[in-house]
Amino acid sequence: MSNYTQLLGEERAAFLLDHQCKTIDKSLLHLPSNDFVEKIWMQSNRSPQVLRSLQQLYGNGRLANTGYVSILPVDQGIEHSAGASFAPNPIYFDSENIVKLALEGGCNAVASTYGVLGSVARKYAHKIPFIVKINHNEFLSYPNTFDQIMFGSIKDAWNMGAVAVGATIYFGSPESRRQIIEVSKAFEYAHELGMATILWCYLRNNDFKKDGVDYHTSTDLSSQANHLGVTIQADIIKQKMPTNNGGYNAIKFGKTHAKVYTDLTTEHPIDLTRYQVANCYMGRAGLINSGGESKGQTDLAEAVETAIINKRAGGMGLISGRKAFQKDMKVGVELLNAIQDVYLDNGVTVA
Repeated sequence: MSNYTQLLGEERAAFLLDHQCKTIDKSLLHLPSNDFVEKIWMQSNRSPQVLRSLQQLYGNGRLANTGYVSILPVDQGIEHSAGASFAPNPIYFDSENIVKLALEGGCNAVASTYGVLGSVARKYAHKIPFIVKINHNEFLSYPNTFDQIMFGSIKDAWNMGAVAVGATIYFGSPESRRQIIEVSKAFEYAHELGMATILWCYLRNNDFKKDGVDYHTSTDLSSQANHLGVTIQADIIKQKMPTNNGGYNAIKFGKTHAKVYTDLTTEHPIDLTRYQVANCYMGRAGLINSGGESKGQTDLAEAVETAIINKRAGGMGLISGRKAFQKDMKVGVELLNAIQDVYLDNGVTVA
C-alpha cells in the first residue's frame, strides 16, 4: 500500500483500498480471470472465431491471460481534432507512433481509426491486436450535433486484420435510435466475420444537466446505457467513471427504483462503479472505464486511482489515451505500466 499512499496520499489510498462493498456482493459478479473466455463466453452464442479474437485480446501485453485489459485508444484526432489532440506531442501526427506507444506500453490492444490502423496494418496487425473504431463525431460540421456517423465498413476492418471493432452510441441524444440500429447491424456482421465488439456507451443530452449538476456521468443513467450496450451484444463496454448519482430523479424522466439509491449504491466511487458492472450482466461483458483528459502533473495519480476503482468494483480494465500520448513517449509508457501494475497487484482485491 506504501506506493499508493505516496502517490494518492494516506487518506485517499485508505479510502479506496480499505473499502468493502456492501451493496452488490462480489460473489454475484463474473470476475475477470485467466479462463474468462472458457468460463463465460463459451456459454454464449459467440462463434469459435469470436472466441479466438477475444482470447487474442485477453492474451496480449503485460496483462496477458489475467482477464484484465489495458487498451490505448487514439481516435481523438477526429473526435476532438488532430490539433487539439496531438499538438502537445506532435510525433503522434504520425500514425505509426500511436501503435508503437501501445506496443512499448505493454497494452493488450490499440484502438484507433480506419486511417491510423490501415496505414500500418501490414507492419503491425500481427504484432498487437487492432480495434478499429467504426464511427465518429467528426466535430468539424457546424453547428455540431450529438451524432456518430459510420466512417467505413466492417469488411474493411476485417481485411486489415482487426480482432475487434469499436463504436460509440450517444444514448439520450435525438440521433441515438438511428445509432442503435446502425451499430447493432454492424456488430452482428462483425461477429459473423469473427471479430469481437466494444461499445463506447456515452450519454449526450443537454437536459442531463440540471441546476448546475452534470448527470452525464451519473451512475444510474450511465449504467442504463451499459445495459443497452450489452443488449446489442457488445462484448466489452467502455464507460466513463461515474461521478454522481440520481440522474433519473433530477431529469424527471424514465423509470428507476428507490432501492437503486438505498441498497444498490452509495456515494463511494467503488460502489457507484459496481452498479455499472452489474448492468453489464454482472460482469459477463467486461466493463472498462476511460482514463479521461490529460491534466498534466496529476495524470499519473488520477490514472492509478481510476484503475484501483475499476478493479475493486469488478471491472475488466482501463482504456486510457490522452494521459498517455499527450506527453513524451517514455513518460506515456510509464503511465500505462502504472495502470497495468494495479491489475497485476494481488494486493488490490475486488471489494
